[in-house]
Amino acid sequence: MTEMLQQISVTRSGSAMTAEERKVVLASSFGALLEWYDFYIYAALAVQLGNLFFPKGNETAAFLASLATFGAGFLVRPIGALVFGRLGDMVGRKKTFLVTILLMGIATVGVGALPTYDQIGIAATYGLVTLRLLQGLALGGEVGGAVTYVAEHSPVDRRGAYTSSLQTTATLGLLSSIIVVYFLKVVLSDVQFREWGWRMPFLFSLLMLIISVYFRAKLQESPTFRKMKAAGTTSKAPVVESFAHATNLKCIVLLFIIAAGLGAIFGTGHFYSMFFLNKTLKVPIEEVQLLIGLALVVVTPLYIGFGWLSDRIGRKPIMIAACLLATVTIQPIFKGLTHYANPALERFLESTDIVVSARDCHFRLFAEATTECDKVTGYLTDLGVQYRSTEAAQGQPTTTRISGRVVEGFNPDALKQALVSAGWPQVADLSRINRPAVFGLLFVLVLYLAMVYGPMAAFMVELFPARIRYTSLSFPFHIGAGWVGGMLSFVVSAMNVFTGSLYYGLWYPVVVSGLAFFVAVCFMPETRGRDLDS
Repeated sequence: MTEMLQQISVTRSGSAMTAEERKVVLASSFGALLEWYDFYIYAALAVQLGNLFFPKGNETAAFLASLATFGAGFLVRPIGALVFGRLGDMVGRKKTFLVTILLMGIATVGVGALPTYDQIGIAATYGLVTLRLLQGLALGGEVGGAVTYVAEHSPVDRRGAYTSSLQTTATLGLLSSIIVVYFLKVVLSDVQFREWGWRMPFLFSLLMLIISVYFRAKLQESPTFRKMKAAGTTSKAPVVESFAHATNLKCIVLLFIIAAGLGAIFGTGHFYSMFFLNKTLKVPIEEVQLLIGLALVVVTPLYIGFGWLSDRIGRKPIMIAACLLATVTIQPIFKGLTHYANPALERFLESTDIVVSARDCHFRLFAEATTECDKVTGYLTDLGVQYRSTEAAQGQPTTTRISGRVVEGFNPDALKQALVSAGWPQVADLSRINRPAVFGLLFVLVLYLAMVYGPMAAFMVELFPARIRYTSLSFPFHIGAGWVGGMLSFVVSAMNVFTGSLYYGLWYPVVVSGLAFFVAVCFMPETRGRDLDS
C-alpha cells in the first residue's frame, strides 16, 4: 500500500502528497482492504463452505447454494447503502464508516466460530446466511463512505489518482484471501483444513479489525462535510432528496446501469473465472489460485494508473472502452481457457454427444431430495461436461446416452465409466496446461476491471451534490455492481445447468456490459474537474 501511495504522491506540477493526505488515503484504504478481505474470504472457501453448511446428498446443489449465499451478501448491500448513506450525509463520513468496519469484522469472526451443519443441522445454514447478510450491510455503507471521504480530501487534479487507491483494495482483498487460504492448505493436512483450518482465515480478521479501527479513529471529518455542518446546509432527509429531484434521479439511474456493467466485469474476472477453472475444467484449486493471484498482483498498480490517466483525459473514455472490450471478448476468453487449461476436455466436448432424456427435470436449489434427472444433470455439470436434454416418453425412465452407450437412471459409477470410455479426462493434465496463455487470459479479464473501476470512484463522487452524495452514489452502485457482480457466478452456473452448456451463462455478463457501454456512450457526462463543495 505504501508503494502505491508513492506512485500517486507526485502530480504533473511536481507537488507531493501532504502528510495529512497520505494518512487519509492510507487509513481509508487499509480499512477498505479489511472489508473486502472479510467479504471475499467466503469466495475463496465457497466449495468448502458448501460442504460444511448445507444439506448433504447433491454436491452441485450445495455448491450453487453456497454461491447463492455468497451473492446474498451483495443483495443486501443497497439496504446498507441507504442506512449508512443517510447517516453519512447527516452525521458525518468518518463516524459512519467507523461503524461499518466494526460490523463487518464482527460478522466475519462470527463465521469462523459458527458450528457446521453436521453439528447443529439447518441452524448452521441460517447462521451462515445471517452473518453473510450482516457483511453485506456493512459493505453497503463502507464503499460510499470511503470514496466520498477520500475524494473530499483530494485536490481536484489528483482526485482520480487518490480515489483509485481505494479501488485497489477490492483486488488486494481478494488476493489476500487467496494467499491466506493457499498458505493454510500448504502447512495443514487435508483433514486438518477440513476439520478446523478453514476457520482460521475468518478468525484472522480480528487482528486486522483492531488495526483498522485504530487508524480510522484518528482521522478527522472531511473538509466538505465540516463546511456544510458549519453553514447548516447538511441534508435533513438525504434519502428523500436523492430520489425526489428528477435531475438527481436520472444520475442515480445512469450510475446503476454503469455500475451493473462494472459488476458484470468484476464478477466474471474475479470470481467466475476461478470457479470455471476449478469446478468445470478440473484444474487443481492451488494451481488456479496461483495463476489468478499472479494476475491480480500484476494488475493492481494499473488501478492507480487508470485513475491517474482519468485525471488527464477524463473518466468516460476509459470506462466505456472497458465495457466494450468485455462485451466483445468474454465468450472467446472462456473458450480460450478451456483450450489452454484442459485441451483434452475441449476435444471430448467437440466429439462427444451426451443426451439426457427424462420427464422430471425440476432442479431445486436447496432441496436434499432431487429427481433422477436432477441428479444426473447436476452430476454431469459437476464433472464439467455439457449435454442436451430431451423429453422422454410417458412412463419411460431417465436415460443418459453417451456416444451410443445408454445409462438408465442415476448411476454415478456407470455414468463416469461411460464418460471415460468416450475419452473424458477426469482431471486436467498439468503437463498440458499452457500456463502463460491461461495467465494472459485471466490478466485480460482483471485488466478490464482496472480500467472501469480505477476511475469509477472519482466519477461517482463528482456526479452528485455534496449534501446527499453519500446516499446518492452508494445506493445505485450497490444495486448495479453488487447485485449483478455478486450474483453473477450463481446466475451463470445456474444457466449452464439449465441448458447443459458450459458457456451459455456467459451471455449474462456479455449483455449487461454491452448495455452499460451503450448507455455510457449516449448519456454519461464527463465529470473530471467538478467542484465537490457545490
